Amino acid sequence: MERKMGIQEIRSRFEEAGEGLGSRPEAEQRLSELILCCKEDERAGVRALVRKAERQLDALSKERERMWEMKRFEREYGAAGLICGIDEAGRGPLAGPVVAGAVILPEKEILYLNDSKKLSPKKREELYEVILRDAVAVGVGYASSERIDEINILQATYEAMREAVSKLSVKPAVLLNDAVTIPGISVRQVPIIKGDAKSASIAAASIVAKVTRDRLMEKYDAVFPQYGFASHKGYGAAAHIEALKKYGPCPIHRRSFIGHFL
Repeated sequence: MERKMGIQEIRSRFEEAGEGLGSRPEAEQRLSELILCCKEDERAGVRALVRKAERQLDALSKERERMWEMKRFEREYGAAGLICGIDEAGRGPLAGPVVAGAVILPEKEILYLNDSKKLSPKKREELYEVILRDAVAVGVGYASSERIDEINILQATYEAMREAVSKLSVKPAVLLNDAVTIPGISVRQVPIIKGDAKSASIAAASIVAKVTRDRLMEKYDAVFPQYGFASHKGYGAAAHIEALKKYGPCPIHRRSFIGHFL
Protein backbone atom coordinates (compact mmCIF):
# COMPACT_ATOMS: atom_id res chain seq x y z
CA MET A 1 0.00 0.00 0.00
CA GLU A 2 2.78 2.38 0.93
CA ARG A 3 4.44 2.03 -2.52
CA LYS A 4 1.35 3.66 -4.04
CA MET A 5 1.77 6.72 -1.86
CA GLY A 6 4.12 9.54 -2.66
CA ILE A 7 6.94 10.39 -0.26
CA GLN A 8 5.30 13.67 0.71
CA GLU A 9 2.14 11.85 1.75
CA ILE A 10 4.16 9.33 3.74
CA ARG A 11 6.08 12.19 5.37
CA SER A 12 2.80 13.81 6.37
CA ARG A 13 1.65 10.56 7.94
CA PHE A 14 4.88 10.25 9.92
CA GLU A 15 4.61 13.85 11.10
CA GLU A 16 0.99 13.35 12.10
CA ALA A 17 1.85 10.12 13.92
CA GLY A 18 4.72 11.83 15.75
CA GLU A 19 2.58 14.65 17.13
CA GLY A 20 2.05 14.21 20.83
CA LEU A 21 4.79 11.59 21.10
CA GLY A 22 5.54 11.16 24.79
CA SER A 23 2.26 12.68 25.94
CA ARG A 24 -0.31 10.55 24.09
CA PRO A 25 0.09 6.72 24.03
CA GLU A 26 -1.76 6.47 20.72
CA ALA A 27 0.92 8.61 19.05
CA GLU A 28 3.62 6.10 19.96
CA GLN A 29 1.47 3.23 18.67
CA ARG A 30 0.73 5.00 15.38
CA LEU A 31 4.40 5.76 14.80
CA SER A 32 5.39 2.15 15.51
CA GLU A 33 2.76 0.91 13.06
CA LEU A 34 3.99 3.28 10.36
CA ILE A 35 7.58 2.12 10.84
CA LEU A 36 6.43 -1.47 10.44
CA CYS A 37 4.40 -0.66 7.32
CA CYS A 38 7.21 1.28 5.64
CA LYS A 39 10.14 -0.85 6.76
CA GLU A 40 10.49 -2.66 3.42
CA ASP A 41 10.06 0.43 1.24
CA GLU A 42 13.33 0.84 -0.69
CA ARG A 43 12.95 4.51 -1.58
CA ALA A 44 15.68 6.59 0.03
CA GLY A 45 13.26 9.26 1.22
CA VAL A 46 11.02 6.73 2.93
CA ARG A 47 13.98 4.93 4.52
CA ALA A 48 15.14 8.28 5.93
CA LEU A 49 11.69 8.85 7.43
CA VAL A 50 11.75 5.39 8.99
CA ARG A 51 15.20 6.00 10.51
CA LYS A 52 14.06 9.35 11.90
CA ALA A 53 10.99 7.75 13.47
CA GLU A 54 13.12 4.98 14.96
CA ARG A 55 15.38 7.61 16.50
CA GLN A 56 12.32 9.35 17.95
CA LEU A 57 11.15 6.13 19.59
CA ASP A 58 14.66 5.43 20.86
CA ALA A 59 14.84 8.92 22.37
CA LEU A 60 11.45 8.34 23.99
CA SER A 61 12.71 5.10 25.52
CA LYS A 62 15.78 6.88 26.91
CA GLU A 63 13.59 9.65 28.32
CA ARG A 64 11.50 7.05 30.14
CA GLU A 65 14.68 5.59 31.60
CA ARG A 66 15.74 9.07 32.75
CA MET A 67 12.36 9.71 34.33
CA TRP A 68 12.50 6.32 36.07
CA GLU A 69 15.70 7.48 37.75
CA MET A 70 14.11 10.89 38.48
CA LYS A 71 11.41 9.07 40.45
CA ARG A 72 13.85 7.19 42.66
CA PHE A 73 13.02 9.25 45.75
CA GLU A 74 9.30 9.08 45.01
CA ARG A 75 9.54 5.27 44.97
CA GLU A 76 11.72 5.21 48.07
CA TYR A 77 9.28 7.24 50.18
CA GLY A 78 6.04 6.44 48.37
CA ALA A 79 4.91 3.80 50.87
CA ALA A 80 4.39 6.60 53.41
CA GLY A 81 1.69 8.24 51.28
CA LEU A 82 1.52 11.24 48.96
CA ILE A 83 4.89 12.75 48.01
CA CYS A 84 5.20 16.49 47.40
CA GLY A 85 8.10 18.26 45.74
CA ILE A 86 9.03 21.80 46.86
CA ASP A 87 11.19 24.37 45.10
CA GLU A 88 11.50 28.11 44.63
CA ALA A 89 12.27 30.67 41.97
CA GLY A 90 13.66 34.13 42.49
CA ARG A 91 16.05 34.04 45.43
CA GLY A 92 18.74 35.96 43.55
CA PRO A 93 17.03 38.79 41.62
CA LEU A 94 17.22 42.45 42.53
CA ALA A 95 13.47 42.90 42.08
CA GLY A 96 10.23 41.02 42.46
CA PRO A 97 9.03 38.31 44.81
CA VAL A 98 10.42 34.90 45.62
CA VAL A 99 7.91 32.27 44.53
CA ALA A 100 7.62 28.69 45.80
CA GLY A 101 5.91 25.77 44.12
CA ALA A 102 4.60 22.59 45.73
CA VAL A 103 3.55 19.70 43.49
CA ILE A 104 2.14 16.23 44.13
CA LEU A 105 2.57 14.32 40.89
CA PRO A 106 0.05 11.78 39.60
CA GLU A 107 0.74 8.12 38.89
CA LYS A 108 0.39 8.77 35.16
CA GLU A 109 3.48 9.45 33.12
CA ILE A 110 4.75 13.02 32.71
CA LEU A 111 7.94 13.07 30.68
CA TYR A 112 10.66 15.72 30.24
CA LEU A 113 10.48 17.07 33.79
CA ASN A 114 13.79 18.62 34.78
CA ASP A 115 15.38 21.51 36.64
CA SER A 116 13.51 24.50 35.20
CA LYS A 117 16.81 26.26 34.43
CA LYS A 118 17.71 23.44 32.02
CA LEU A 119 14.50 23.80 30.02
CA SER A 120 13.68 26.29 27.30
CA PRO A 121 10.98 28.86 28.10
CA LYS A 122 8.67 27.13 25.60
CA LYS A 123 9.20 23.71 27.21
CA ARG A 124 8.66 25.16 30.69
CA GLU A 125 5.36 26.66 29.58
CA GLU A 126 4.25 23.36 28.01
CA LEU A 127 5.13 21.37 31.12
CA TYR A 128 3.55 23.97 33.40
CA GLU A 129 0.21 23.43 31.68
CA VAL A 130 0.59 19.64 31.86
CA ILE A 131 1.45 19.80 35.56
CA LEU A 132 -1.51 22.03 36.38
CA ARG A 133 -3.81 19.75 34.39
CA ASP A 134 -2.60 16.36 35.63
CA ALA A 135 -1.08 16.83 39.10
CA VAL A 136 -2.85 15.52 42.18
CA ALA A 137 -2.32 18.94 43.77
CA VAL A 138 -0.39 22.16 43.15
CA GLY A 139 0.30 24.97 45.61
CA VAL A 140 2.05 28.30 45.06
CA GLY A 141 3.41 30.68 47.69
CA TYR A 142 4.87 34.19 47.47
CA ALA A 143 7.02 36.53 49.52
CA SER A 144 7.12 40.12 48.27
CA SER A 145 10.19 42.30 47.89
CA GLU A 146 9.06 44.21 50.98
CA ARG A 147 8.85 40.99 52.95
CA ILE A 148 12.29 39.94 51.71
CA ASP A 149 13.73 43.24 52.96
CA GLU A 150 11.94 42.82 56.26
CA ILE A 151 12.97 39.26 57.21
CA ASN A 152 15.80 38.43 54.70
CA ILE A 153 15.67 36.24 51.61
CA LEU A 154 16.14 32.89 53.36
CA GLN A 155 13.30 33.43 55.82
CA ALA A 156 11.13 34.84 53.03
CA THR A 157 11.82 31.73 50.97
CA TYR A 158 10.77 29.51 53.87
CA GLU A 159 7.61 31.60 54.25
CA ALA A 160 6.74 31.20 50.57
CA MET A 161 7.34 27.45 50.80
CA ARG A 162 5.08 27.13 53.84
CA GLU A 163 2.38 29.02 51.98
CA ALA A 164 2.76 26.76 48.93
CA VAL A 165 2.31 23.65 51.09
CA SER A 166 -0.72 25.19 52.81
CA LYS A 167 -2.33 25.82 49.40
CA LEU A 168 -2.31 22.11 48.48
CA SER A 169 -5.78 20.60 48.28
CA VAL A 170 -4.58 17.39 49.96
CA LYS A 171 -1.98 16.87 52.68
CA PRO A 172 1.24 15.13 51.67
CA ALA A 173 2.99 12.54 53.82
CA VAL A 174 6.52 13.51 52.75
CA LEU A 175 8.07 16.68 51.35
CA LEU A 176 11.01 16.38 48.98
CA ASN A 177 12.84 19.71 49.21
CA ASP A 178 15.56 21.17 47.04
CA ALA A 179 18.42 21.20 49.58
CA VAL A 180 16.57 22.89 52.47
CA THR A 181 14.62 21.92 55.58
CA ILE A 182 11.68 24.28 56.04
CA PRO A 183 11.09 25.42 59.64
CA GLY A 184 7.56 25.36 61.00
CA ILE A 185 6.26 22.40 59.01
CA SER A 186 5.21 19.19 60.75
CA VAL A 187 5.26 17.03 57.62
CA ARG A 188 8.29 14.77 57.20
CA GLN A 189 10.93 16.48 55.04
CA VAL A 190 13.71 15.05 52.90
CA PRO A 191 16.23 17.67 51.70
CA ILE A 192 17.96 16.65 48.46
CA ILE A 193 21.02 18.49 47.16
CA LYS A 194 20.35 19.59 43.56
CA GLY A 195 16.94 18.02 44.00
CA ASP A 196 15.41 19.77 40.99
CA ALA A 197 17.68 17.63 38.79
CA LYS A 198 17.21 14.42 40.81
CA SER A 199 13.52 14.30 41.75
CA ALA A 200 10.58 14.52 39.35
CA SER A 201 8.42 16.12 42.03
CA ILE A 202 10.96 18.82 42.84
CA ALA A 203 11.54 19.42 39.13
CA ALA A 204 7.80 19.91 38.66
CA ALA A 205 7.74 22.33 41.58
CA SER A 206 10.66 24.27 40.09
CA ILE A 207 8.78 24.60 36.80
CA VAL A 208 5.61 25.83 38.51
CA ALA A 209 7.57 28.36 40.57
CA LYS A 210 9.63 29.59 37.62
CA VAL A 211 6.74 29.99 35.17
CA THR A 212 4.55 31.64 37.81
CA ARG A 213 7.26 34.15 38.68
CA ASP A 214 8.24 34.83 35.07
CA ARG A 215 4.64 35.61 34.16
CA LEU A 216 4.36 37.93 37.13
CA MET A 217 7.53 39.79 36.16
CA GLU A 218 6.18 40.21 32.63
CA LYS A 219 3.12 41.89 34.12
CA TYR A 220 5.37 44.16 36.18
CA ASP A 221 7.16 45.08 32.96
CA ALA A 222 3.95 46.71 31.73
CA VAL A 223 3.80 48.80 34.92
CA PHE A 224 7.51 49.69 35.07
CA PRO A 225 8.67 49.39 31.42
CA GLN A 226 11.90 51.32 31.91
CA TYR A 227 13.57 48.43 33.76
CA GLY A 228 13.08 45.63 31.21
CA PHE A 229 11.63 43.11 33.66
CA ALA A 230 10.13 41.02 30.84
CA SER A 231 13.58 40.14 29.54
CA HIS A 232 15.70 39.63 32.68
CA LYS A 233 12.91 38.90 35.20
CA GLY A 234 14.52 41.15 37.80
CA TYR A 235 17.96 39.54 37.80
CA GLY A 236 21.11 41.63 37.76
CA ALA A 237 21.57 41.95 34.00
CA ALA A 238 23.70 44.85 32.80
CA ALA A 239 20.68 46.59 31.27
CA HIS A 240 18.78 46.26 34.56
CA ILE A 241 21.62 47.73 36.61
CA GLU A 242 21.99 50.58 34.13
CA ALA A 243 18.26 51.34 34.37
CA LEU A 244 18.42 51.14 38.15
CA LYS A 245 21.19 53.73 38.22
CA LYS A 246 19.36 55.95 35.75
CA TYR A 247 15.83 55.81 37.19
CA GLY A 248 16.38 54.68 40.76
CA PRO A 249 14.42 51.84 42.36
CA CYS A 250 10.74 51.14 41.81
CA PRO A 251 8.34 49.66 44.40
CA ILE A 252 9.23 46.04 43.59
CA HIS A 253 12.99 46.44 43.96
CA ARG A 254 14.57 44.75 46.96
CA ARG A 255 16.22 47.53 48.92
CA SER A 256 18.42 45.04 50.75
CA PHE A 257 19.81 43.81 47.41
CA ILE A 258 20.45 47.03 45.47
CA GLY A 259 22.35 49.29 47.87
CA HIS A 260 25.75 48.93 46.18
CA PHE A 261 24.26 49.70 42.75
CA LEU A 262 22.93 53.13 43.75
